[in-house]
Amino acid sequence: MGYDAFLLVSFGGPEGPDDVLPFLANVTRGRGVPPERLAEVAEHYRHFGGVSPINQQCRDLLAAIAGSGLDLPLYWGNRNWTPMLADTVRQMRDDGVRRAVAFVTSAYSGYSSCRQYLDDIVAARAAVGPDAPEIDKLRHFHDHPGFVEPHADAVRAALATLEPAQRATTRIVFTAHSIPLSAARTAGPDGGRYEAQLRETAALVAGRAAPGLAWDLVWQSRSGPAHVPWLEPDVNDHLAALAEAGTTAVVVSPIGFVSDHLEVIWDLDSEAAATAQKLGLGFARAGTPGTDPRFVAMIGDLVAERSVTTGLFDVEPGQRLGTLPLWHRCPEGCCAPPRRPTSVETP
Repeated sequence: MGYDAFLLVSFGGPEGPDDVLPFLANVTRGRGVPPERLAEVAEHYRHFGGVSPINQQCRDLLAAIAGSGLDLPLYWGNRNWTPMLADTVRQMRDDGVRRAVAFVTSAYSGYSSCRQYLDDIVAARAAVGPDAPEIDKLRHFHDHPGFVEPHADAVRAALATLEPAQRATTRIVFTAHSIPLSAARTAGPDGGRYEAQLRETAALVAGRAAPGLAWDLVWQSRSGPAHVPWLEPDVNDHLAALAEAGTTAVVVSPIGFVSDHLEVIWDLDSEAAATAQKLGLGFARAGTPGTDPRFVAMIGDLVAERSVTTGLFDVEPGQRLGTLPLWHRCPEGCCAPPRRPTSVETP
């Protein structure tokens, strides 16, 4: 199955103060996000000059892919801000692209992290019309060595910054974007896969970075109404519980993310770090893969793997470290939307 183009698909983000409110309007259109939460998130962006790091991170990733030897024209389209996906697909059509492979900057299953991107691709192709190129989304990569190993090295590096005397009372705290329980506990082939994949990634990273060190999986960046149940505990609440139980230091590893975008640098580097300081906890935040050469090489591996696949489940064992079922094409009906999808920013 040959491809004649590569498409990077991401969330998008504002690139100046005037972009913030229109961007947030795109993100939350038709959702039940409270106005006070939108105002709060807008201030997070303004704290950084109204610029989200995610677009530059996409540019950097594309440059790294271009230098990695992937012999395909490279394109980039976003869900919520320029370059918008439909505009990119239109350019691909005008350039004569007939069949493209898409890499989405999210490793996991779930509505916001997978199904919504598939829907975005369908909508973009429909907007372009019958001559739009075919686009195949690459599979989940939560347990690929090119994703796991950079996270593990980042945890090792963060641990090395803490006081050695605290090692016996240090914990690794893995974080990911919280989602509504109605999305996390769906029926069907993907039911519970978002949390299950994250737990598998956490176990793989912890086992490589610090065998025997205790770890937890917690959640961040909740944005929904207070009466709607989401995955818990929140990272800040969890840090308080750990301090009360005698933990003296934490390494916080955002395994739910591929790069240090706004929700990492605000929710963790600002809010969680401040919580830890108030509690007297030693705090070190592990990095994300970004443009790590292993992560970039993984993308090439996934393209090559998909280029020769003929079925749903023929994932090469050497390209994964976990045991959860994986598939190349999402089954019909998987990753159903929550009743009230309210996530503000998910990569």
